[in-house]
Amino acid sequence: MKNNFVSIGKILNFHGVQGEAKLGYSKNREEFLSKLKIVYVQSGNEYLPLEIVRIRFTPKCGIIKFKGIDSLNDILEYKNKLIFVDESTAREHLEDDEYLIDELVGLDVYDGDKIVGAVVGVSNNGASDLLSVKTLNKNISLVPFVKAIVLSVDIKNRRIQINNIEGLLS
Repeated sequence: MKNNFVSIGKILNFHGVQGEAKLGYSKNREEFLSKLKIVYVQSGNEYLPLEIVRIRFTPKCGIIKFKGIDSLNDILEYKNKLIFVDESTAREHLEDDEYLIDELVGLDVYDGDKIVGAVVGVSNNGASDLLSVKTLNKNISLVPFVKAIVLSVDIKNRRIQINNIEGLLS
């Protein structure tokens, strides 16, 4: 069985000369990241495991240290690489109202019984996640992923129910 991997962050740069790296990640994921023992980096078609020795957090990023990466030169080859976890690991740590991006992309978006578009991407503006919805007239609208607007997500039936407030979809 092929493993599916989910990106959880990016190695932004080195930190100091002992092989530590600056890690970019989604807001409020420190607890999840702190529990991880192994992450993966992609090299060609392979996902290579990296064992986490320690991780700490600054207001801007995580500082992560991997086993066997002990110098500036060792960590530089990983600069700008995404880090991944196995999809099952990511799912274990999702809250009830959290979803993986690949689960949301492609879902139809409904206002009442009427289809109004489909999700083509997910981003974050710092305050909330945003669904990029391609409307029926081919425009892309950003829909805040908040309870007042996104009323329900039904992965099984591939539909998202929204409260289409005036001006939301163009």
